[in-house]
Amino acid sequence: MGEPVLVLRPVTGADDDWLFEQSRDPDAVWMAAFTRPDPDDRVAFDAHRARIRARPDVIERAIVVDGVPAGSIASFVIEGETEITYWLDRAFWGRGVATGALALFLAEVPQRPLFARAASDNTASLRVLQKANFKIINTAIGYAEARSTDIEETILRLDPLTSA
Repeated sequence: MGEPVLVLRPVTGADDDWLFEQSRDPDAVWMAAFTRPDPDDRVAFDAHRARIRARPDVIERAIVVDGVPAGSIASFVIEGETEITYWLDRAFWGRGVATGALALFLAEVPQRPLFARAASDNTASLRVLQKANFKIINTAIGYAEARSTDIEETILRLDPLTSA
């Protein structure tokens, strides 16, 4: 048995059903923390997807492992800064898929600096980002819909490579 084949491809409207199902997983929602108020609300999900598709600054890719949709990864501009976000189906956690997908995405998206945010207790996601050379630059307190409370989030930045 060989290494799994990991590819990124553009997300299309045909992906919305599996994206919706993945975004409803209670464990993943808890870990992501900063989610929609009601993960089971398909109308709100579809409205969110329509807003994403309408934004010219969004680069969004499906993460596919051996032909199976495993998650998504995207970049978007907020308050003048480009951030990345990703979501991985729990069936693929702990297998290096997020690390591999992030490496592929960073090769495709040359924009630097890039920023990322993760719930401070989401150590797995923080590890993935730090393996890709994102550096912790700050923390903030924000309201996490998934947890119905304010929590700490870690803010990270990936700077351009510098020559010695």
